[in-house]
Amino acid sequence: MQQRILPDVPQHLFVGAMDGVTTCTPDTELHDIWPKFIVMVILQGEQHFTIDGQRFDIDAGHGREASPVVFMLNVARFCKLQFINDSEVPLRKVMISAPFPWVERLIQSQPDGMPKLEAFFAQHLSQFSFRPSQHIVHLSEQIVDPPSAMRGELQTLYRRSHAMDILCHACALLLESEEGASARAGLMSRRQSERVREYIAANIRRDLTLETIAREVGLSTSSVQRHFKEHFGLTIFEFIRQKRLESARWALESDGVPIAQAAYIAGYNNPSSFTTAFKKAYGVSPKYRRA
Repeated sequence: MQQRILPDVPQHLFVGAMDGVTTCTPDTELHDIWPKFIVMVILQGEQHFTIDGQRFDIDAGHGREASPVVFMLNVARFCKLQFINDSEVPLRKVMISAPFPWVERLIQSQPDGMPKLEAFFAQHLSQFSFRPSQHIVHLSEQIVDPPSAMRGELQTLYRRSHAMDILCHACALLLESEEGASARAGLMSRRQSERVREYIAANIRRDLTLETIAREVGLSTSSVQRHFKEHFGLTIFEFIRQKRLESARWALESDGVPIAQAAYIAGYNNPSSFTTAFKKAYGVSPKYRRA
């Protein structure tokens, strides 16, 4: 049996956030940067910089005109970075970077290789950008402004887990970006599943049925179930339970609501059943997550 190399979580995964300043650094000096894979989620504002003399301009707009953008960049060798401070719009941004050795392990872990990713990482300063789904925007907002109960190492773990989710989605979209008809169909079904997920997240307090969800997104119930499980590894109702538990956890951590009210938010009539489900999902009783 052939041994597979499984990529671990990057030991030096960097996750940073900016909110309210116009630039990463006030100076215009040259900065040394090392080989790494960068994913930036610009929620608002502009980012202008050069690497080895090559200019990059990323603009997500601001205010009501803001349109978030995800920018992926491969830095394949040691080089020089210079920021261009020519914008007065406050940045709202998430920056994620993974060391290059981890990228190599990621590619090696795939039994059939990943030609698209290999081509991307073979070229210094190759780039890819796209408009993020609401799920990526939501993950990014949580990195920028994590729950107040998340502090110290717990906050670091919280941000890293969200960053890994963003990395996964970004790489998946890169893989699907320039494939043939079958891949385009796969991308379409993924986007449809993204719509399903976004609809559920926006209506999580409502009485959701499979028929209602399918009707709202314009798909058959069988397509909704099949594609959602293929792309996210969860059934529709497993995801609904997960999101309702997340809403209950947020209410506990942010507002300190009583356990009974958190159980109601999660869709449980019995606080005891809610406590059991919460502990199974998060490893602790809900009383330990109250603000």
